[in-house]
Amino acid sequence: MRIGSLQLSHPYCLSPLAGYTNLPFRLVIREIGGVGLCTTDLVNARSLLEDNPKARLLTQTCPGDSPLAVQLFGNSPEHMRDAAALLESRGIQSVDVNMGCPVPKVCKTGGGSAMMGDPASAARLVAGMVNAVKIPVTCKMRLGWDDENITAPELARALAAVGAAAIFVHGRTREQGFSGRVNLDGIRAVVEAVPGTPVIGNGDITTPEAAKAMLDRTGCAGISIGRGAFYNPWIFRHVDHFLRTGDTPPEPTFDERSRVMSRHLELMVEVFGEARGCRMFRKIGPWYARRMGPSHEFNRRITRLESRAQFADIVGWYRTWRRQFLDPSGELQPRYRPAALAPSFLQPDETAAASPATIPVPKGAVSYW
Repeated sequence: MRIGSLQLSHPYCLSPLAGYTNLPFRLVIREIGGVGLCTTDLVNARSLLEDNPKARLLTQTCPGDSPLAVQLFGNSPEHMRDAAALLESRGIQSVDVNMGCPVPKVCKTGGGSAMMGDPASAARLVAGMVNAVKIPVTCKMRLGWDDENITAPELARALAAVGAAAIFVHGRTREQGFSGRVNLDGIRAVVEAVPGTPVIGNGDITTPEAAKAMLDRTGCAGISIGRGAFYNPWIFRHVDHFLRTGDTPPEPTFDERSRVMSRHLELMVEVFGEARGCRMFRKIGPWYARRMGPSHEFNRRITRLESRAQFADIVGWYRTWRRQFLDPSGELQPRYRPAALAPSFLQPDETAAASPATIPVPKGAVSYW
């Protein structure tokens, strides 16, 4: 897949996930294989220009972390333009504009999903960035603010017209947050609105089968995976294998999960130092453990992690403790195996609709947002 001047080895992208898609995790994903493009956590354009330490950390990279896009948010055309130029001067290969984040602290600044309420202004902002840099400028959006205000096709047309190199679209509204059914028809409408501009679908891609359904039913050029990559860091490699062969790869073994988890911590320590890296890993370890069987004791211990030596002890202890849940062949007994992941758009309507919206939004026409 090509995004502007950027040729990707695979049409599978790592989505920004605030607090998680930092340099260590991106390197873990790249080492496993199958990913075409990784994107940083969202970065405040003004903070980046002010050389804020947090912004520097969010954009930290290395030669092995390529190709890389930095996702910017902000409502000032000048700040967004200058931040894009600064990133280009630092060797970043692509810049993504966040128009999809549903979090109130982003929306209240006029960034994130709030930008979907004024396609003309959003297009002027993106045009300024496109004219200031030679690297691709892409845009990430949702379908709209709520079901009564689906603006993604109109917004995508406006952005493509000013030179956006690709459109990433999450198949939910801002009102839905991260719950409820992902609307594949809504993503297809965006694809049909911008012929010639690659559209990358996003939302609930947690299995290879979900990736295929997203591609087949929307016609999108690629897919972008966020939370699914934390449930399963192997997902990009698995998707690639499934789409090439039709065979579903087996789940990684406990030994493989332990190896990758240990590698992740090693990279956290290299980048952030042992004390801080271990503290940050307290919220990451339980993601790995979700597919390892009963893990409440592991999670309790990992939330007190302070050193690499302690981590090695915890993993060794857990390896012994979980044996009580294994069958004679060393596999988890059926009743202890984690449930299969079930993407919303592959479930019956009544099941997917059961999850309530989690983010309150104002009602009314777009002009009142």
